[in-house]
Amino acid sequence: MAEQKVSPGLKLALEIGPIIAFFVGYFLLKDRTFTIGGNEYSGFILATAAFVPLLAATTFALYRLTGHLSKMQIVTLVLVIVFGGLTVWLNDERFFKMKPTMIYLLFGGALGVGLLRGQSYLQLVLEDAMPMKHEGWMILTRRLCAFFLALAVLNEVIWRSMSTEAWVTFKTFGLTAAIFVFFMTQGRLLQTYAIEDEDTSST
Repeated sequence: MAEQKVSPGLKLALEIGPIIAFFVGYFLLKDRTFTIGGNEYSGFILATAAFVPLLAATTFALYRLTGHLSKMQIVTLVLVIVFGGLTVWLNDERFFKMKPTMIYLLFGGALGVGLLRGQSYLQLVLEDAMPMKHEGWMILTRRLCAFFLALAVLNEVIWRSMSTEAWVTFKTFGLTAAIFVFFMTQGRLLQTYAIEDEDTSST
């Protein structure tokens, strides 16, 4: 299916909507306990149980609207289903808290493997969207690899040493802000190694 254009606002809403819904749902239910089938579940478990199908639905909607899903979106959905499912099934919130760690380790590790082979897997995925010289892609890939691994460590530190409320806030806003700031700070690199349009450079 060819990739189709979709409103940026709608695309953003589908991508971050489930995360915001999880944040709101947790804070509405965090002080309550629910008995279902003879078992007691915390508000965190119920919020996770709602988040998993909601993310699956919005990811499917994105696919139907755009005709395309990135590898990161697919892997993220799979890990959410696996770790979210384990969280609800075993009634243990630790599995869902480990999910960001697994995601960042996976992507950081994949980029690291490419670097060891002298390749930028990031370039293979994003080259059409951001034309840039190979040297620039290698630098950006090294930085992003280190950044992902740092986020994995940070997530482990936060969920193991702080309250669930602090972790939910960190996951919703901290991780999102960190990724935004990272790419904002790469502007000079993108400009330095950008490949100029042939038509522009020839005039």
